[in-house]
Amino acid sequence: MKVLNLACTHQHRFEGWFASDDDFASQCERGLVECPLCGDKQVTRLPSAPRLNISGAREQAKPAGGSDAPIELTAQAAWLRAVQHVISHTDDVGDRFAEEARRIHYGEIDERAIRGRATKDEAQALKEEGIEVMALPMPAAIKGTVQ
Repeated sequence: MKVLNLACTHQHRFEGWFASDDDFASQCERGLVECPLCGDKQVTRLPSAPRLNISGAREQAKPAGGSDAPIELTAQAAWLRAVQHVISHTDDVGDRFAEEARRIHYGEIDERAIRGRATKDEAQALKEEGIEVMALPMPAAIKGTVQ
């Protein structure tokens, strides 16, 4: 199993696990590899050093600030966790979002956390009615299992 460091054209960095270099190339050619943040299928492999497990090796010193991961990667991980939380704690009402939000707001149905799709005009109309809404971009890659 090979763990590769990857990046999309928007410079989102992530890992991919593949059986071999040929497997990675094959999946890229077939359009199966995509960025988990934005769904971009233009993915490139980043240089990486091999990991060697040597018993008795000393732990390398951490950079100043005490963190191993660059801030950009930890921010991406936090965003993915937040999106996963939203997905697992809300009902997906799809294109009926504006209708369901109004029904909840006006007490026609029990209050619950929902998510779905609304046009900019629908979102603006909801805000004008005093119904709080927030846009949260969720690419197709995130709608499945978030790892």
